[in-house]
Amino acid sequence: MSVVGKVYIVGAGPGDPGLISLRGVECLRRADLVLYDGLVNPLVLAHTQADCERTCRAETPHGRMIKQDEINEHLVEAARAGKTVVRLKGGDPFIFGRGSEEAAFLRRHGIPFEVVPGITAAVAAGEYAGFSLTHREQASLVTFITGHEAPDKPDSSVDYSLLARLPGSLVFYMGLARLPQIVRSLLDHGKTTDTPAAVISRASTPLQRTVTATLGELPGVVERAGLHAPSLIVIGECVRQREELAWFEHRPLFGQRIGITRAEGQCDALVQRTIELGAQPVLMPIISIEPPADWSATDAVLKRLSEFDWCVFTSTNGVDAFFKRLWETGRDVRQVGHLKFAAIGSSTAEALAAYHIRADIVPDEFRAEGLALALKPHVAKQRVLWARASRGRDVLPAELEAAGATVEQVVVYQNLDVSELPSDALRAIEAGELTWIGLSSPSIARGLARLLPEHLKSRLGQSTRLASISPVTSQAAREAGLPIAVEAETYTWEGIFAAIQQATSAS
Repeated sequence: MSVVGKVYIVGAGPGDPGLISLRGVECLRRADLVLYDGLVNPLVLAHTQADCERTCRAETPHGRMIKQDEINEHLVEAARAGKTVVRLKGGDPFIFGRGSEEAAFLRRHGIPFEVVPGITAAVAAGEYAGFSLTHREQASLVTFITGHEAPDKPDSSVDYSLLARLPGSLVFYMGLARLPQIVRSLLDHGKTTDTPAAVISRASTPLQRTVTATLGELPGVVERAGLHAPSLIVIGECVRQREELAWFEHRPLFGQRIGITRAEGQCDALVQRTIELGAQPVLMPIISIEPPADWSATDAVLKRLSEFDWCVFTSTNGVDAFFKRLWETGRDVRQVGHLKFAAIGSSTAEALAAYHIRADIVPDEFRAEGLALALKPHVAKQRVLWARASRGRDVLPAELEAAGATVEQVVVYQNLDVSELPSDALRAIEAGELTWIGLSSPSIARGLARLLPEHLKSRLGQSTRLASISPVTSQAAREAGLPIAVEAETYTWEGIFAAIQQATSAS
C-alpha cells in the first residue's frame, strides 16, 4: 500500500519575506513540492530545496492562468504520490483566500492536511503604513470586507447601510477596481464625506505606496496617484495616526530595487540587509562559486600547514572553503593554531571570527594593495599561504615576495561565469524598475557587460544605475563600457549601500 503524503496550507504573510511564521519555515524546509500563489514574495522560497511551482489565477506576462480546479487536483495527486506539499498563500490562507476551499477538497479526497496561519494583509498594511486599526480612543471595532465578491453571486452580501453606521475601522480587501462604487455606497448610506480614508498598495514591500484623503476625495486622489493592486482600502479615524506612526517608508533605501550580483547561495545575509534598509533585492548572480575540480593540491597543502607562518584570505568564500575542507579531511582549527591570519577587509575578518579566529591584520583600505602594504613589515623571511579563488588579481603575491616573503598560493574555490541573467532581472531593467545594480568585484563588472543584452545597456546610467564597491571594480566596469554612477568609500556592500543612499538623498 502506497504512503499518502501531507499538504500544509501555509500563510506566507503580505509581502515582507520576514513575516512568515517559524512554523511556515519548518514546513518549507521539509517540503518536496511547493505550490505558491502569485502574490507570494519569491524570496520566501529561499527556505526550501523543494520543487516550486507558481500558481497564478490571473493572466500575467510571466505565465498562464491556472484554474482553481487544477490547483486542487495537483495537491491531491502530489500527496497521493507520497509527497510533502506546501500550498503557500499570500497573507493568511483563510482570510478572503481559497485556503478553506482547498482544505475541504483535500478532506473529501482523504488527504491529510494542516493549516498554518499567516499575517493577514489588513493587519500588516495598517501597521506598515502607520495605522492602528483598533485604538481605545478611536476604534473599538475593525471590520474586514471583501471588495470583490464571487462573480456568480446573485446579490451582494455586503450591507453598506450597516457598514456606514459602524463606528470603527473598515478595511476592504481587493477593492481597488471598485473604489468609486464602494465610496459611493458608503456615502449614500450616511458615511460623511470628511471621514479619513486611505489606500495602501503593495503593503509591506519596498514598493508600498500609501495615499490618504477624505472619503469623498479618495477615488480621485487614488486615480491620480496611479496605485496598483494588490491594495487595501482603510476607512476610519485610525488613518489620522499615520503622521505620527509611519515608520516603514522612512527606511534609508525605501523604494529602491537593487540588483544583487553575488553568487547564488552566497547572499542570504546580504538580501536580509537589503530588506532591512527598505530596498527590494533582485537576485542576479553574475558568477557561481564552486569547489575545485580536483582537491588534491589543496589537500596536499593542508597536510603541511605547520610549514607556514601566515595564512591570508581575500574573500569570505575563501575562508569558508578553506575551513570546510580542513574539516572534511579530518582536521580542525588545532592545525592552524600556530598561524597568524590576515584578512582583506571587515567582512572577511567576520568570516574568520565565525570560526573563532581573530584576524591579526585587517588593512584600512579593503583591497589587495592595502593588504599588501599592511603585511609587508611583518612577512620578511616568512612563509605565507594565500587561500584564493581560481582567478583574480595577482598584486598580493608580487608585493609580498618583493618584501622578502615566500608566498604559496592554493585554490580553495572556483569563481565561474554564469551563462545568463535571470529573466526577472532582465524584465526589471527593461521596464525601468531596477534602480540600482551593485558591482562587488572586477569579474562581476565584466560579467555584467558580457551578459547584458545590447538593447538594455542603454538603460544603464538612466533608469538603472551602477554602484561599484571599489576603484578597481570601477575601472574594470568602465573598460567594459559600463557607466559607474557611485563608488563606495568603504569597500564592502555596506559601502555600496551608503553610496546609494547618499546619491538618492541628493536627487
